[in-house]
Parts: sequence; structure tokens; C-alpha cells
Amino acid sequence: MSIWEYANPKKFMAWTAPVLPVVFGGAALCLIVGLVWGFFFTPDDYRQGSTVKIIYLHVPAAFFAINAWIMMLVASLIWVIRRHHVSALAARAAAPVGLTMTLIALFTGAIWGQPMWGTYWAWDPRLTSFLILFLFYLGYIALWEAIEDPDTAADLTSVLCMVGSIFAILSRYAVNFWNQGLHQGASLSLDKEENVSNVFWQPLVICIVGFGLLFIGLVLLRTRTEIRVRRMRALEARARRA
Repeated sequence: MSIWEYANPKKFMAWTAPVLPVVFGGAALCLIVGLVWGFFFTPDDYRQGSTVKIIYLHVPAAFFAINAWIMMLVASLIWVIRRHHVSALAARAAAPVGLTMTLIALFTGAIWGQPMWGTYWAWDPRLTSFLILFLFYLGYIALWEAIEDPDTAADLTSVLCMVGSIFAILSRYAVNFWNQGLHQGASLSLDKEENVSNVFWQPLVICIVGFGLLFIGLVLLRTRTEIRVRRMRALEARARRA
């Protein structure tokens, strides 16, 4: 059986129906455990105090704000190459979720940055590229809404997604490209010297898993909605012709 068979709308609807409760249940469990553990059972940092605990919201949100766009890029490339409608709808479905993650990351980053840097905002390379990524999310969603023909909209948004991927990459690696920024390095890294302390690292990983499951669940749910909307519009168009 080819993996592309799961891109068939009927099969997609069939296999996602039983998966969704499991995904959302796992997300709720991980988020409750991770956030309660992180906010109530970890000590204050010796330098940042209790403000360090915003890491349990900021880091997962920023991680999936970037990776949501990467997921949209992959889905858009699949649409351009293989013309699978579900992939285009999945990219469209992921955009509002990624936009929300970006907003959470920007908001929590501002709260975290004020006591650390003395300001809510700085034109740091990572912050600036993240803000531009947020604007690309807005543009992507607006472009989908502005074009009536869904295939044309999928084509044009795929191009926009490819261009915006530059800023998704910059958001992830800006600290490595420019050493002058205020933003700290990665909280999780293959280099043990860069990782946060284990007392913060363990609940943080659980929160990231929770955000990941939540992201997957929301994208699957919204893709199912997009498929239903597309079917409804097709039936309406058929009824008008009849």
C-alpha cells in the first residue's frame, strides 16, 4: 500500500477520526503534567528568578511556530509536485495554528525579555525574523481568503510559503548567524553545555511533546473541516448547474 493512498480525502477522514481523540488526550495529559511540574515544582533560577518558568510556554510555542511553517512548506511542495488536494488543505489548515503559536511566542518573549533586557522588544535578528514570519502567516491566510478558485489559491500560497521559509530558517538559526543579538542560544541542544539545567529540561520536554500533539491534533481537525467545506462547495456548485 502506497503512503499516497492516505492523501485520498475519504481515507484521510476515515483514519483520522479514531486518531484525533488519542492525540488530543495525549496533548492534554502532557500539557497538564509539564506545565504543573514546571510552574509549581521547579525552583527559581539563580539569575532570572521565577521569570524563567515562562520557558514552558515560550520555547514550545516558538518551536512549533517555526516548524508549522516548515510543515506547510512540505505540504505545499507535495501539492505542487503531485497535486494532492489534501496536502494543500493541510497547509491551509496549519496556518492559523502556526500564527497562534507565533503570537504566543512573541507575547511570552516580550514578558520574558522585559526583566532580562529592560525592554519588551529589541530589533534582535531572531526577534525581527520572527516578526516577519508572523507577517508572512498573515499574508498566507489573507491570500487563501482573497482567491476564489481553490487550485489557484493553492498554487500562489505555495509560492508564498517557499519564500517565507527563508524567515522560518532565519528565526531558527539567527543566533548562530549573528552573534550580536540579545536573544539567548537554544534552550535544547545536542551540545550538553548549551542545554538548560535538567531540573528545567525534563518538564520542558514534556511541554514540547504536549504542544506537538496539540499542533498535530489541531491540524488534523482543521484539515477535516477544510475537506468538508470543499465538499459542501462542490455540492452547491453542482446544485446550481442542475
